[in-house]
Parts: sequence; structure tokens; C-alpha cells
Amino acid sequence: MNLLIVLKTLGVLLLCESAAMLPSILVAVIYNEDTILAFVASLLITAAAGALLFMLKAENNMVRYRESFAIVTFGWLAASILGALPFLFTGLFPSFLDAFFESISGFTTTGATVIQNVEALPYSLLFWRSFTHWLGGMGILVLALALQPALGAGTFQIFKAESPGPILAKLTPRVSDTAKILYITYLLITAGEILLLAGGGMPLFDSMIHAFGTLATGGVSSKNMSIGAYDSVYLELVVTVFMIAAGANFALYYRVCKEKNPAGFFQNTEFRIYLSVIAVYIAIITLNINGEVFDSVFTSLRYASFQVASIITTTGYTTADFNAWPDLSRALLLSLMFVGPCAGSTGGAMKMIRIYIVFRYVQREVNKLIHPRAVKSINIDDVPVQENVLSGVMAFTILYLGIFIAATVLLTTQKISLFNSAAAVAAALGNVGSGLGLVGSSGTYTHFTAFSKIILSFCMLLGRLEIYTVLSLLSPQFWKQ
Repeated sequence: MNLLIVLKTLGVLLLCESAAMLPSILVAVIYNEDTILAFVASLLITAAAGALLFMLKAENNMVRYRESFAIVTFGWLAASILGALPFLFTGLFPSFLDAFFESISGFTTTGATVIQNVEALPYSLLFWRSFTHWLGGMGILVLALALQPALGAGTFQIFKAESPGPILAKLTPRVSDTAKILYITYLLITAGEILLLAGGGMPLFDSMIHAFGTLATGGVSSKNMSIGAYDSVYLELVVTVFMIAAGANFALYYRVCKEKNPAGFFQNTEFRIYLSVIAVYIAIITLNINGEVFDSVFTSLRYASFQVASIITTTGYTTADFNAWPDLSRALLLSLMFVGPCAGSTGGAMKMIRIYIVFRYVQREVNKLIHPRAVKSINIDDVPVQENVLSGVMAFTILYLGIFIAATVLLTTQKISLFNSAAAVAAALGNVGSGLGLVGSSGTYTHFTAFSKIILSFCMLLGRLEIYTVLSLLSPQFWKQ
């Protein structure tokens, strides 16, 4: 392995992260908070670590699969460790583990928190907590590639290792240009939501926090009651629309704009299935909670729509305590934690395209039993899915479910009930954050043991980097020449 290019690339990442701390310092200055020194110290430590690594001289700049997996995994760990410094230095977190848990939850866009009273936090820390979401949503290494394209040949491997989905294609010949296009799209949609939220009466600071949380599908809020604190149909509608937009493939936005063909969204198989699943789940849950939880169809539709959009996109914002909903509604929401949004979005979980491929694969195998001599390919948008992609998707599905079971069993050793353990793991592995039971809409991860927080932190990282990138580093074969 070319260790020097791995360390040098991590240096670029940490320099980007140190620069990302500047807005939080500005917020601390504006609100005259005593967190300025904590952020300045964090920035200097992160920048110094980044500069030392960046100054290393590599014999060649080739980034192959091994280097890309190491860069992405260690990059996210390093960003989360140094991103924990502002939480730690402010003295508001009792331990480094809690600060790290909050940081990795931010960068992986999970939104799981150990904070019981969010509204007691300084504005600067609220901003940093939310901004880590926004950076992690599109990918912190995608940002590094956009700002520092001269990392060398093979940077597409980094892009591929960090980006979610079984199938990935560059939008432009140069990876740096693709990264810039994705971030510009991301920035423009974020700015649009900020304007709409602020125009609806939400304070500008809160509008920024919630736009960051929505577009990153992270769900960080400046209110203990999340979006429900505003009790506004307009604000809920805006957030719902943008959550669904964030759950779409961002490359699809570029292609639709480039071709000037709005119908291109509905010509995409995954996007059509994504919207269909949302519509079906909203209809069923609305009927299930109408008359049992809420008195009118409109009210039921309002809350069902928001929660379905929030859970399927793995955002985790809440407007109601869905822990108190009927079992059918809770079961449906739990299933969405595994499904997730489209590949190439900022959301987590297994992704809609994988679920579709698994369904088509099973369908093909059943047809083979009926027609043994038939040869039929699985097509997506009239393009045959290669057999190596099919096997990769099936292996990923088995791994995902296996990790879910293993992590759930480990949490039960900490005297956590089976239901609460499963709910917490599903929320962490799917990067949802807000789940059922102890980690429901009004719950936090405060009372989990240190061992449980380590397991859940690992699940968050596995979920965000889609398992293979992280697990490859745990294989002895990976480190052999």
C-alpha cells in the first residue's frame, strides 16, 4: 500500500475540516459566546495535523482500491475524532466518548445524540453540530476532491468508495469537476430551503440549522421537539418536500438540468419506485392512525406524510411521538429504516435500488424454476444489470442484515431489551438516528453504556460507508502485498 499518499490525502481532508470550523467561530463572535477559544484551539490542532500530513512527500500519487478504502475509512474516523474537539473543549460533554459519538453521528448524518436538552447548547456548538451533518451529507472527501483535484491519478476510487450505491458513474471526465457539480447542486438546494423556511417565519439561524439537517438527511435540530416545536403546516410541508428531494439521486438533478427535461425524473426507475413507496406508506399509515391517534383525515395525513418522508430518507426529524402510534404504523416506519432513499442521495440504509434489484433477482430465480431453460437479464432503465453487480448487491444485503443481528445481540449483553437494542441498531446502521423505543422521537442515547456507544458508532460508520469500505480494512488479506 502507498501509505504516504493515504496520509497526504488525509492531510487535505483535515485542512478542509479546519476551515469548516471558521463559520462556528463567527457564530460564537456574533452571539458573544465563551466558546471562541474552544473552537480556535480545535481549528489550530486540526490545521496543524492536516499541514503535517500534507507536507509528506509521496513517491507516486497513484490511488488504487486499497489506498482508497484506507483513505475513506481513516478519513472519516480522523474527521470524527478531531470534529469532537469543539464538543470536548467547551466542557459540555462529560467524556471524549460522548463527544466522539456526537461528532461521528454528525458526519455520518445519523443524528443520534447524547444531548438531553439541545436548547441549552451555545449557538456556535449548535451550528457546528449541524454543519458536520451538512459536510458529511455529500461526503467530506468529495469536498476535498473538489477543492484539491491534484491528488493524483485514481481519485475516482476515493469518490467511488465514499459515495453510496451499487452503481456509480462520473458526470464529467474529471472527478474534481463531478465533485464540484454535486456540491454546487447541494449548496443551491440548501440555500433554497433556507429562504423558504425563513420566509415562513422561522428565525434565520434556525432556518440554516434545519436546512443543513434536511439536505444532509441528518435531522439535527435546534429544538428539543424538532420540527414539531414550530407547529406550522407550512414549515412541515417545506421540510417534507426538501427531505424527499434530498433522498433523490443528486446526479439525476444534474442530468435533468443538462438535458432540460423535467420528465427525466420520472423516466428513472429508482425515482419512480421511491415516490411510489412513499405514497403507499403514507396512505396506509394515514388510515391506520386516523380515528385512533388523530381525529381527522387531514391531521393524520399531515403527520403520516412528514414521518414517512423523514424515516425513508433517514433524516429523523419528528413532528409527533410515533412511539405511541399503533403497531402497524410503527412496524411500517421500522421497515423504512432498512429501505432508505435512492442511491447517490445523502440518505442512509440499504437504498431503494438495492431493494428493487433483490426483488427482481428473487423474481428471476422463481421464473427459472418454472422455465429452467429461460435466460433473462435484469434491466434497469433498459440497461442490463451486470452479474457482478447482482452478486455484490446480494452480498451487501446479507452483510447488512448479519451486522444488524450481530450488533443487536451485542447490545442485549448490556441489559438493554431486545426491542430497544434492535431499534437502536436499526437507527444507527441506517443513519436514521431517531427510532423507536428508548431512541424514539423524544429519546436520546445518553443512558447507553460506553460499550453500546462504541458499537453504535461503528454501526454509523458502516452504514455511511456502506460496509465494504470499512470491513475490507479488517481483512488480513487487505494488508498483504
